Amino acid sequence: MEVVALIGPSGSGKSHRALAVARDYGAEAIIDDGLLIQGSRILAGVSAKEQPTRVGAIRTALFSDPDHAREVQERLTAIAPRRLLVISTSREMAERITSRLQLPPPSTWVDITEVATPKEIARARQIRSQLGKHVIPAPTVEVKPRFNGPFIEPLKTFLRRRQAPPGKKKNLWVEQTTVRPTFNSLGHFYIAHNAVAQLAAYLATAAGLANPRVQVESRNGNLALNLEVAAPYGVYWPPLLRAAQKRVKGMITNMTALEIEAVNITVRGIKFGDERL
Repeated sequence: MEVVALIGPSGSGKSHRALAVARDYGAEAIIDDGLLIQGSRILAGVSAKEQPTRVGAIRTALFSDPDHAREVQERLTAIAPRRLLVISTSREMAERITSRLQLPPPSTWVDITEVATPKEIARARQIRSQLGKHVIPAPTVEVKPRFNGPFIEPLKTFLRRRQAPPGKKKNLWVEQTTVRPTFNSLGHFYIAHNAVAQLAAYLATAAGLANPRVQVESRNGNLALNLEVAAPYGVYWPPLLRAAQKRVKGMITNMTALEIEAVNITVRGIKFGDERL
């Protein structure tokens, strides 16, 4: 199976253009926000847009629940598409989705700026920020049984394809659905950097390091964690530090659904028993 990834910031119109991009690249099925979609049918999965919180929505989109991932894996095996379109906000997210679904990593990357104009992207982001509307690239008759949110309406539109086979029109008529997830009607939430730093410090201590000092950086919507620690005397440090990196990144990602770009650990002291130098 070949995987094509459509990436772009949240609210930039990826789901709205998913069907057109799938046609352009010959993708027979789409993975979008936790759903497996083929043609005009939702075949499997749970919609991230149905979740009551943003954290829950992100975890659903990443297939963090093994049962959810298994359901979609089995359906993909049954339909065996030669090419699959995966929609995500970043390359790292796309790779995490394909890994969770035991799929090959994306071989083709399509940025939203390649299939939508700056004006179209700005309009999509305005609709998302002001009205809280999200698009599911499937007809309303397919979405209604799976979505219990307070707002749902059909969306029929023409999309201009990047290219079209000989004799075919570039304008593509598609039926989709506009929804307003529960987490949009409940407002926004924010996880303070101080809370992330405290969690990272706790996890580093549990991994065998001491006296952790944590700095949290924002990098284009992702986070980088810089830790200064004391390492135990008499222990070979590289495996210990690598295990601590993996533990800090994995646990924070699973608990908060934040994207952790890097965990940098610097040893600034040595721990002798209960003492630190």
